[in-house]
Amino acid sequence: MTNRLAEAKSLYLRKHAENPIDWWSWCDEALTTAKAQDKPIFLSIGYSSCHWCTVMEGEAFSDLAIAQYMNANFLPIKVDREERPDLDSIYMQALQMMSGQGGWPLNVFLSPEDLVPFYAGTYFPVDQRYGRPGFLQVLQALRRYYDTEKQDLQQRKALIIESLLTSAVLQDATTNELEDHELLRQGWETSTAIITPNQSGNSFPMIPYAELALRGTRFNFESQYDGKQVCTQRGLDLALGGIYDHVGGGFHRYTVDPTWTVPHFEKMLYDNGQIVEYLACLWSAGIQEPAFARAIAGTIQWLKREMTAPEGYFYAAQDADSFTEPTEVEPEEGAFYVWSYSQLQQLLTPEELTELQQQFTVTPNGNFEGQNVLQRRHLGQLSATLETALNKLFTVRYGVSPESIETFPPARNNQEAKTSDWPGRIPSVTDTKMIVAWNSLMISGLARAAGVFQQSSYLELAARAANFILDRQFVDGHFHRLNYQGEPTVFAQSEDYAFFIKALLDLQTSNPEHKQWLEKAITIQDEFNEFLWSVELGGYYNASSDSSQDLIVRERSYADNATASANGVAIANLVRLALLSDNLHYLDLAEQGLKAFKSVMHRAPQACPSLFTALDWYRNSTLIRSTTEQLNSLVPKFVPSAVFAMVSDLPEGSVGLVCQGLKCLAPAESVERLWQQVQQSQSRGVGSVQR
Repeated sequence: MTNRLAEAKSLYLRKHAENPIDWWSWCDEALTTAKAQDKPIFLSIGYSSCHWCTVMEGEAFSDLAIAQYMNANFLPIKVDREERPDLDSIYMQALQMMSGQGGWPLNVFLSPEDLVPFYAGTYFPVDQRYGRPGFLQVLQALRRYYDTEKQDLQQRKALIIESLLTSAVLQDATTNELEDHELLRQGWETSTAIITPNQSGNSFPMIPYAELALRGTRFNFESQYDGKQVCTQRGLDLALGGIYDHVGGGFHRYTVDPTWTVPHFEKMLYDNGQIVEYLACLWSAGIQEPAFARAIAGTIQWLKREMTAPEGYFYAAQDADSFTEPTEVEPEEGAFYVWSYSQLQQLLTPEELTELQQQFTVTPNGNFEGQNVLQRRHLGQLSATLETALNKLFTVRYGVSPESIETFPPARNNQEAKTSDWPGRIPSVTDTKMIVAWNSLMISGLARAAGVFQQSSYLELAARAANFILDRQFVDGHFHRLNYQGEPTVFAQSEDYAFFIKALLDLQTSNPEHKQWLEKAITIQDEFNEFLWSVELGGYYNASSDSSQDLIVRERSYADNATASANGVAIANLVRLALLSDNLHYLDLAEQGLKAFKSVMHRAPQACPSLFTALDWYRNSTLIRSTTEQLNSLVPKFVPSAVFAMVSDLPEGSVGLVCQGLKCLAPAESVERLWQQVQQSQSRGVGSVQR
């Protein structure tokens, strides 16, 4: 017997279709029904590759006693956070206000008449354990509270909504503001400290912080940190660590330890796009470690093989868990990726195994539940012997050698995974929906890697995905966020606009003579301004006014999480567009946007590295006008706040023109002079270029 979610397009929602809970999706009918029946709403938010979301689905949400009580006393609603990040952001903030921490699954209890939350948590076990109450106890206590403590309920909700509204509006910047150059230094110092290696906790890529730290290495900031060394180490942790799949390519989401060894095995498109861009930027900054190039190439091979739809767009994610046998009821975490020592002994020659143990973390006891996650021990190029050994492991995993496979079809759900005839191991389930924001991050990564490594195939892959979005995601004058098997749905949110405009500008940068990317970016930016710009406050709302009637507050995203904030990216885009189009209205909006968030930048620089990246663009923006030949020679270099414009009518005897914001320098009469001007221009707003 299935519930309403059996008809949902979202893989995450469909995973709950067999639950005895009478789930609704988030819709007007559900909200109206809850209000009419005076039932508190149980809102549960997660995503398809979330491990603990999967655990709770199989435990508490499958329990008959819990379902009976839930159905009688609450109106349960399931939301895929990847479909509705605006809803997720509001209620995650409420959870953090109540508990001081966040995470998924996000389980929130809302008052039906106004949708204001009054209690929230993450994972709830069926029975009391892990220091957490049993879920049925929680439900009974909250229904009793809702029925009998009306005055306290109203006071509690008033505090929460006041906090949410205050956070959404933001306070004005303080009168004793730091100068922009000192503010930028503070932001750089904070981000560099955040990505400095530590000895405890999980390890996340945190690319928005790493990206700002790397940008700042071109300044002579006085600091206790060696920025270049810290940024290099972050790249090494990613490219050498167990977070990278050394056999099949692609990066997992994070590791559960401070040593970058054992990952949480899901692979998210957004991580991979950002990491490819970051490693390519490290290479362009002169840190040319062979492991970086290998990780980039392997990730793009994985993307082409497993994550690219026939139409050219990229899938969203792959699960952490997979089945070892078709008869299993529940999948195992990491089963597709790990290796027992006895397996390695059977598959590899003694010479290969010896070298694998010398270069990777391979032991008889393993490092993950008796199995081995491969993590490199040393820098440099892998030997031919090791590449042969890794190819053997690839062949066992996929059932075919890496040379003879172009595409590996996705398992779209657990049933497909268990019943298809896989030539190797049973793969993890792939969430095949298209998300504009995440595709855009991958397009940007591919564009940067294409420019740095001069790989036209990377650019072709990026252009196909960009053209799919341009051709298929605009319906009746509205940009749409998602695509399910050819059907666009859900209005685009600020991150979709901001990341896609950045992707188009990045394609333009890697291929300066093709101006169609810039033209498309301008068109979409104008729609972004029309639907989401806040005239009163400055900056961009998360969702347009005609798609946010069900939101208790209208937020403007400024805090960076696993990805950069929409406003940080959008403000940087505005500066780039002003330079490339000569339309100073974009620069006015960028200035208003930075002013809108200055108080946050002063008060909490640890929250918003992408706003500091935008400030860097605003202070140090550089336009380089030159011929195609000269610009192509600059594309692989590290000039993080520069844009390129191809011109054919340069002043006689010159090779290029460098403009610093709204003023131009004397025409450069040699390549050396042009490069000198570019370097000086890239740091004029802070200090001199490091030598």
